[in-house]
Amino acid sequence: MTLTATGFDWVRQLVHRESAIVLAPGKEYLVEARLLPIARQMGLPDVGQFVDSVRTRPSPESTRRIVEALTTNETSWFRDGDPFTALTSTVLPALLSARGPVERLHIWSAACSSGQEPYTIAMLLEDAMPNAGTRVSITATDLSREMVQRTRAGRFSQLEVNRGLPAPMLVRHFTRAGTEWEVAPTLRRMVSASECNLAAPLPRIGPFDVVYLRNVLIYFDLPTKQAILRRVRALMRPDGWLFLGAAETTLGVDDSWERVVIGRCSAYRPLKGA
Repeated sequence: MTLTATGFDWVRQLVHRESAIVLAPGKEYLVEARLLPIARQMGLPDVGQFVDSVRTRPSPESTRRIVEALTTNETSWFRDGDPFTALTSTVLPALLSARGPVERLHIWSAACSSGQEPYTIAMLLEDAMPNAGTRVSITATDLSREMVQRTRAGRFSQLEVNRGLPAPMLVRHFTRAGTEWEVAPTLRRMVSASECNLAAPLPRIGPFDVVYLRNVLIYFDLPTKQAILRRVRALMRPDGWLFLGAAETTLGVDDSWERVVIGRCSAYRPLKGA
């Protein structure tokens, strides 16, 4: 028994209700591929039977597993590297000039996946600032409980470190841990990870000097994008900086931001009085 049209529609509505992610018609193959491992773990032969079992006997754990399975956790080190170059070349000097000599800098890596983005930021800042360990805090959040746990652990396979991590940084900031690589304790102390659903009211975190909200808005409809940008802006310092994905923009979505071109990428800043 494969996934029926009724079963797909139920999954689509569940995922939208819990995460605001839009699964358009034609994504049945994605649902099948993502949910089949869970079905087999539960001793069921196919996705159709798994979905039917959850529909008739729903539980918070089973619905959470479905939603998390259908979120995208694609990531790598220094992914789309221009926003990281902009951080060290322009944003960090501006913030250090505007802040006092001991004032902490607060950075948010939203939708952090398994942790490559927040630890990329931590490595860059530790290399750029002699006192980064005591002056910078990085908040990493994700919808997925598994991704949050992986970020906290700070352990990565050889395959994962091969995806974009320069060899000198691997040597400086990681140690071998069996078959894996473990982030240095100084970096792990800079990063705190927790669960956060961007499509729901946000926790009381911040205020942030820099927010990385990259490759997230593309999964939402326009009203959800507007609501997320509004909530994020409320958690930022008035002179803060927002980085979106290369295919994302605030233009035509939320007029409360100023676009600033930095090299080959754009950053966004809250408009005064908005």
